[in-house]
Amino acid sequence: MNLLDLIIPPAFAEGDATSTISGSGLGELIPMVLLFVIFYFLLIRPQQKRAKDHKALLAALKAGDEVVTNGGVVAKVISVDESFATAEIADGVIIKVQKQGINQKLPKGSVKI
Repeated sequence: MNLLDLIIPPAFAEGDATSTISGSGLGELIPMVLLFVIFYFLLIRPQQKRAKDHKALLAALKAGDEVVTNGGVVAKVISVDESFATAEIADGVIIKVQKQGINQKLPKGSVKI
């Protein structure tokens, strides 16, 4: 018996010592990899696709398009520059919005101005 046994009592394993030894670390790594794959296909990949589609929508935006902004305002685009779009929401009512604030493009004839 040494001095350390007085401070911290020794712990003795019950049962067979070979049954408590775990296998390789690969068995613990497989669930983590599966979890990452599930997150990729359910969360990351769809978000990347939506971002790519939104970027393509903004790149193809031109005068005459009918759009909905993130705030829910339905408007007809009058002009587009690098980062802003000028849109008409009613007769004689013109607003300037950021291109990133445009949510979706509507079919022609949706906006009655």
